[in-house]
Amino acid sequence: MRRKRIQIKNHHHEIQLIAKRTMLAFVIICMLISALIARLAYLQIYKNDVYSTLSTKNWLDLVPVEPTRGLIFDRNGVMLAENIPVFSLDIIPVQVTDLSKTLALLNKFVSLSDDDITQFKRQLKQHRRFDEIPLKLRLTEQEVARFTENQYRFPGVVVKARLLRNYPYGESFSHVIGHVGRINTEELNDIDQVNYSASHYIGKMGIEKYYEEELHGKVGYEEVENDASGKPLRVIKEIKGTPGKNIYLTIDSGLQFAAEKALQGHPGAIVAIQPSTGQVLAMVSQPGYDPNIFVLGISQKDYQALQQSDAKPLYDRASRGLYPLASTIKPYLALQALNTGFTTPDYAIYDNGTFQLPNSSHVFHDWLKRGHGRVTLPQAITQSCDVYFYQLAAKMGIRNMDNILTQFGYGALTGIDLDNELPGNVASPEWKRKTRGERWYTGDTIISSIGQGDMQATPLQLASAVATLANRGARFMPYLLLGEQMPGKSYSAQQPIPLDPVVMNDKKYWDIVINAMRDVVDSPQGTASRYFGRGYTYTIAGKTGTGAVSRRRNPNEEDKQENMPEKLRDHHLFIAFAPADKPKIAVAIVTEHSNTAIETARMLFDYYLGNKQNVTGQPEAKAKAPT
Repeated sequence: MRRKRIQIKNHHHEIQLIAKRTMLAFVIICMLISALIARLAYLQIYKNDVYSTLSTKNWLDLVPVEPTRGLIFDRNGVMLAENIPVFSLDIIPVQVTDLSKTLALLNKFVSLSDDDITQFKRQLKQHRRFDEIPLKLRLTEQEVARFTENQYRFPGVVVKARLLRNYPYGESFSHVIGHVGRINTEELNDIDQVNYSASHYIGKMGIEKYYEEELHGKVGYEEVENDASGKPLRVIKEIKGTPGKNIYLTIDSGLQFAAEKALQGHPGAIVAIQPSTGQVLAMVSQPGYDPNIFVLGISQKDYQALQQSDAKPLYDRASRGLYPLASTIKPYLALQALNTGFTTPDYAIYDNGTFQLPNSSHVFHDWLKRGHGRVTLPQAITQSCDVYFYQLAAKMGIRNMDNILTQFGYGALTGIDLDNELPGNVASPEWKRKTRGERWYTGDTIISSIGQGDMQATPLQLASAVATLANRGARFMPYLLLGEQMPGKSYSAQQPIPLDPVVMNDKKYWDIVINAMRDVVDSPQGTASRYFGRGYTYTIAGKTGTGAVSRRRNPNEEDKQENMPEKLRDHHLFIAFAPADKPKIAVAIVTEHSNTAIETARMLFDYYLGNKQNVTGQPEAKAKAPT
């Protein structure tokens, strides 16, 4: 049997093999350690800023802080829009596990209406899940106390102190100042979302909308330390935002209150302008609405009620109401006729109450059935003789009439610092052909000469035009911003904006027309004389107008307005300025279905040119705007 050979170990070879393997393992370990060191160096040195920021975000939040909205004052320092402190109930959706259950449980401690829930859900779609979204504004003290005792039950629900817009005089300035409301989806796409990241409200109408950028300010931020669960612990750092500017308006609140009182509850509009600057002293549209209901969020039902109301409280009659110029057109046509030589101050006609065009059977009637007899141009203005202006229009033609009206700003926007103003209409052959597809007839020219037909203007245009007349042709753009001031900074005043003047070939034409307008009030034959009364201490130049509402009348019968349904009664207009030689105020008044425009003007002039006694029952100003 053959024996197996035993191999003798080669210890030297094994030692060499182990040494090689050890060296290889050492090299690999060194390479791994080098790679680890390199990675650590890369993360610690080159990526330090990135990972430091990520680490900080785990315990710090950058929370936007809403800037304080600027205040709105009148020219005398009376506050018209303020911010009042309130407690609101806010929800941070990302921290709420079951939102529906939370809302149901909250209702046991805080009274929540269906509108509150609806508004919240609407806002929920427009904000990020980690934003604080108001559920209910203006908690009562009892609600704050009840919720605070049970706050541990509601993670992600907080009571927040905030400033809420408030309009202390409600309806009085509603169409001028407008209001703020919750930001909707359409507005969210148009605004700077970073600057509005903490804001839930934006200007919707009036001054609040037009000067939104100035009033809103710039957003601020707070660095807030959180615990492991994300609950805020303390504010580490505050980055202050920029508050909105305080705005001073040209409005005289005392005159505004006096104008509202003078309207005696009748629907209508009043615009008063300072002729030498274009500053709007009063701008009233009645009826108005309470802007505060929009701040908290108006329900769809209440909003529809306002929209569908026959009184149209949301309709700004001062800048959007379109009314016939009526006989207020006559001073402007008189100026054009004098300037172009179609008449003279002494040229007289005989008015028997009717007028007919050659080869026409249609009869145009004067407002005074028996006519005015022999009248010159000044007398035609004073007595508002229709027949005189019928004849004048037949001579001048529509081109000359349009020319002077356009120079005074009719048919165009005034440029006032408000949105949604309407331009009115100066009727012309081109306009009629474009809008109706019909030709222009001479009869259209005749009826336009007394401001009827398709001649339309807003009370704002009427006031701006009569202010130009008071200035004897010097024109200024109407404006509402008297000045603005950043809190703690200097006041910046708005300067008047001159426009192209109305120039006459002879300055005496202004005197002829203005003196005739003075007789409208002062002369026993003047159409405003018996309504304006006596005892005033100032000189005044004015012109009356009657805007026909119903055209279904028999010219052979006496027009008894009091026997007609109120909604079919005529509108009445009155334009005027005073003192006539050095005007301080020019006004345009429209009263719908009511013959009170002239008495309204008397109350305004008595207040503004008298001792300005507080006859309105409203607070007096404590300080004037900065200078």
